[in-house]
Amino acid sequence: MDNLRTPEVENLLDVLCAMQDKEELYALLEDLFTIREIKDTSQRLEVAQLLDQGCSYSAIEAATGASATTIARVSKCLGYGAGGYRAALDILAKRA
Repeated sequence: MDNLRTPEVENLLDVLCAMQDKEELYALLEDLFTIREIKDTSQRLEVAQLLDQGCSYSAIEAATGASATTIARVSKCLGYGAGGYRAALDILAKRA
């Protein structure tokens, strides 16, 4: 995925890292993504949390409405991905 790290992506990363106000960041998400994309992305994070807690695919599907394909994709990323979900889950765990 190194070819994804374009100057434009670097700019997006800089902006996201610099934003510290939740409302400002939410406004950016509303402008950048469709409502569906925001919901789907949020759902994937919830799926990651439930997988990390050891929930079964069927329980996750019932709780979130996520498809088995989405759950499997998130599971694969948790186990073999770049570590983004793990970093996000660590942030959420500190908040709890």
